Amino acid sequence: MSFAPQFSRQDIRHFLEGYAKAHPEDVLNVDEEISSDQDITGLVWTLAARGKHPLVICNKVSGIGSKVVTNLFGSRERVARMLDTDALGIHAAYQARTRKLLEPRMVASGPVCDVVESSNIDLATLPLLRHFATDRAPYITNGIIAADHPDTGAGNLSYHRSMLHSKTELATSLHSRGHLWRILQAASDANQPLRVAMVIGAHPLFMLAGSARLPMGVDERHVAGGLFGEPLEVVRTPKYGIAVPAHAEYVLEGVIDAKAHAEEGPFGEFTGYSSNRSTNNLFRVETLMRRRDAMLVDVVGGNSAEHLNLGRIPRESEMVEKLRERFPSVTAVHYPSSGTHFHAYVAMKQVRDGEARQVMLGLLGWDPYLKTVVAVDADVDITRDEEVLWALATHFQPHRDVLVIDGLPGSALDPSAGSTGTTSRMGLDATRGANFEGQRAQIAPEAMARAAAILARVTGTGKPA
Repeated sequence: MSFAPQFSRQDIRHFLEGYAKAHPEDVLNVDEEISSDQDITGLVWTLAARGKHPLVICNKVSGIGSKVVTNLFGSRERVARMLDTDALGIHAAYQARTRKLLEPRMVASGPVCDVVESSNIDLATLPLLRHFATDRAPYITNGIIAADHPDTGAGNLSYHRSMLHSKTELATSLHSRGHLWRILQAASDANQPLRVAMVIGAHPLFMLAGSARLPMGVDERHVAGGLFGEPLEVVRTPKYGIAVPAHAEYVLEGVIDAKAHAEEGPFGEFTGYSSNRSTNNLFRVETLMRRRDAMLVDVVGGNSAEHLNLGRIPRESEMVEKLRERFPSVTAVHYPSSGTHFHAYVAMKQVRDGEARQVMLGLLGWDPYLKTVVAVDADVDITRDEEVLWALATHFQPHRDVLVIDGLPGSALDPSAGSTGTTSRMGLDATRGANFEGQRAQIAPEAMARAAAILARVTGTGKPA
């Protein structure tokens, strides 16, 4: 989008101004004063119940002194627009951009350097929201932690929920046991704390890069450059020189010591349950950087469409590419909201018996979060749960079409799993198979066209009801 020339195109304010001009119907401005205690989550949940997922801007939030932008990723159509495509083209556009890794470009300064505090830090001045009544406290839900491996220098970005612990400390969880966890262990092995920087609020393409699924050693800041189509503009944090987006709203710089712990949780997680499972890490903040008029860019927690989309779009995109490389018969992959991150649907044109099982085993092996995969034929719309359930009802026989694998690592946040996150996994083959008897009932295209014309006349809108 070529709008808001007063801001860099890597600035979220550039995005917000441009998007509001191009799609005003998809932006909800709330000028009435609302509470920082659950009101924003309540707004997003109420809108979702009505089938609406707009970008929400709350201009007056009591107790935090800044504007709040939330639900950026609540709509797949909006994410598609960020990538200059439509909803059907998200996977291809995302993969095409993220393959073009671009090293960040260091700049002398940026808006995030407007205010830099290294003494008398009080994290209670940060704009913090309570998202659910069951949350232990107000939380940072959009904290992207940047760190560099102490031995290799390889960079990493990842999201981690964080709660105020003291004026200069945050309690956080590295519950994914992902790359940051491994980098922290490397620092611990060297008897040193890990130097980190937390970015709170940046351009949505940077936020999308923060949720990318990458091999160890590949830096998400390079992925951000690919998504932008130009190098990510970064500045160095004052004490440890960590590269952070020059146009961020807030950056907190400090250390995580593997030996230091602080309790946090429960917190409303993507499962839809409030979870107190946590690694209980302690982040000591030594520098606070922010824009002079910094705003809070929030991510709605729980099993909101935003939380799920932000995590699943990179996952879906990766899985589609992997599967199609090995199995050209795969036509689509979808992680439904109803299954949080634990279910996936795969559509395919099966060319021989058993291929659906191979595909499901591939997905269950590649994605550690998945517990259930349902395979269906290509004519089933896997973006609609009811279509997949219809395929299960009419094509599936439990005695022959179920495969189960036990004792695999899964998500530590799965409330049905043990404390170690060990899980079983299941594949359900709801494809028709070679000997299937039955013809799908169909309506002729001409009849559908006549029905649409009749409804347009009956409703008086000129459009189908």
